[in-house]
Amino acid sequence: QVQLVESGGGLVQPGGSLRLSCAASGNIFSIYPIGWYRQAPGKQRELVAAITSSGVTNYADPVKGRFTISGDNAKNTVYLQMNSLKPEDTAVYYCNARNPLRSALIGWGQGTQVTVSS
Repeated sequence: QVQLVESGGGLVQPGGSLRLSCAASGNIFSIYPIGWYRQAPGKQRELVAAITSSGVTNYADPVKGRFTISGDNAKNTVYLQMNSLKPEDTAVYYCNARNPLRSALIGWGQGTQVTVSS
């Protein structure tokens, strides 16, 4: 079974940028489409962005124009480039398969913390 590890989070000021990485232990292509999700304190986990194996992308309204999802199959990695960060982007970010059966099998790991604050 594919395992996923998120990294790249940190503390940044409003307007700053971060690039998150989702590294797979197996063939990441096999679990596409893949999404980045986030969960803020006291809130439900929500989808932020998704990408298909053919490169089609979709974004949640709050991050459109600011975030970019991309994949590098040769590196078994999916990225989330986050620009113009806002305090409301503060959350734990996770990656996982969009297919609920696959995502349940893979499970939700620790994620990576993104904190946007001055």
